[in-house]
Amino acid sequence: MMKRSRLHRSLQIALALTGAAGVLAACGSSSASPSKTSASKTPVVPLVVYGAEGYAPVVAKGFQQATGIPTEMVNHSTGTLLAKISAEAQNPQWGVLWTDGSDAYAALDQQHYLLRGFEPNTGSLTSLGKSLVPADQSYIPTGLTTAAAFVYNSKVVKSPPTSWSSLLTSQWKGAIGMNNPAISGPTYTAVASVMSQQGGVAKGEAYFKKLAANGLHVYPTNKVTLNALLTGAIKVALVQNSAGIGFAMSSPSLKLAYPDKSALLPGVIGIDGKASKTEIAEAKRFADFVYSPKGQALMLSGDPQGDSLFYPIVKGTKPHSQVPNLKAIPTDYPNPIVWGSREASINAWFTSNIVQ
Repeated sequence: MMKRSRLHRSLQIALALTGAAGVLAACGSSSASPSKTSASKTPVVPLVVYGAEGYAPVVAKGFQQATGIPTEMVNHSTGTLLAKISAEAQNPQWGVLWTDGSDAYAALDQQHYLLRGFEPNTGSLTSLGKSLVPADQSYIPTGLTTAAAFVYNSKVVKSPPTSWSSLLTSQWKGAIGMNNPAISGPTYTAVASVMSQQGGVAKGEAYFKKLAANGLHVYPTNKVTLNALLTGAIKVALVQNSAGIGFAMSSPSLKLAYPDKSALLPGVIGIDGKASKTEIAEAKRFADFVYSPKGQALMLSGDPQGDSLFYPIVKGTKPHSQVPNLKAIPTDYPNPIVWGSREASINAWFTSNIVQ
């Protein structure tokens, strides 16, 4: 995508003001919803949403319809979006970032990218949801999945592995596949969790070197790794559980097992603290919309065989029936403040030493 200048963005603002006026004229003052009436009293700018969540485009469209705020969706993998934000450091082009994994947000907060001190008030969080909110309220958890799950083809594998250490045995030589954490954000949280469980970065690197020596295959993203499983190139895929459940809906022979500990993986929204006051106000309304019943419904329907298979953390929202009880899964939540600052260096090490 061509990089936009601030001038370009100013032109977009002018166009947005014109567009908003058109929306209001089309609605008519007597029939406008309260939210659109509110939008008519304040200026609007295009709200730019950088998103890696499968349901994000549907939610963004619903937000635009509900508020009249023009919303531009930029979809990429988490790694690509984080690299884009880093490259735009002196000229940020985003208003909202919405991906999986709180580690990256903790790192962005430490670099003073994120708006602090805001949480939506349109929905109440469960106790688990509240535990995911950082002390400075610099990012907003929106749901949960786990990483990694062990996805296997039950026609080929009768006894799946159930621990990280078992993957190092000769039984699984050349049979395991996972994503590159430098591209797949959810995979970084899984890598951080494994390293934490092993006792730290050095012992974690030693573990992954042993896994590579045992024939580990590394692919870019969940979809590619799971397709390798379907073609028989590997026997077990280490991926985000929502992706595995989604593939199993189309390929019933695929089953999920969980390791001794699988990392809790929050879906997270961050707001660009360097955006204009107007765009920050819109970003807050976007987060409010996500926590609202309408936003929650769109999250559950927007990517029915993928990210919509999450564990809700807003009270009153129920997960899909295909999603297993989270209490039955041994979980781990590596400290995002500790592991977020290590993400760039660990991803670089993984790419140099494990990806072949």
